[in-house]
Amino acid sequence: MAAYRHPSRTLVLAALGAAGIAIGAVSGAFAHGDVTPQPVDTAGLDPVGKEWLETNPYTGNKRAIEIGASGYNQNCARCHGLEAKSGGIAPDLRLLDLGPDGDAWFVERMKHGAVRDGKVYMPVFDGVLSQEALWAIRSYIESVHED
Repeated sequence: MAAYRHPSRTLVLAALGAAGIAIGAVSGAFAHGDVTPQPVDTAGLDPVGKEWLETNPYTGNKRAIEIGASGYNQNCARCHGLEAKSGGIAPDLRLLDLGPDGDAWFVERMKHGAVRDGKVYMPVFDGVLSQEALWAIRSYIESVHED
């Protein structure tokens, strides 16, 4: 024979269980932090204008790499991993080609993002972050490149 439970105790347990599920769902939704693109302060970099350049104007620029590291950590690391070491969610950017081929791929992704089967895997950053900020991020990525 089953043990008797008072109806109010059953309601309390059910309410606590529902509250736990709700808290878990909310905390899971925020697990990756704020996914809104974060501004990148590009003070100290020469302006490059509105039209996209074909190659990175800041390659090897120490200030651009510093700015890019901060911009990368705020906007890219949640998917591409800390120090561009992907954990499998998105491409490992340390392996991105250097030079014009890598720059072309980078520009394509910044302008158009990545969409497969109608699902956005990477948002468009063109017009969201300045071209200076994006090239600074590319400079940082170049600085952690691995063959």
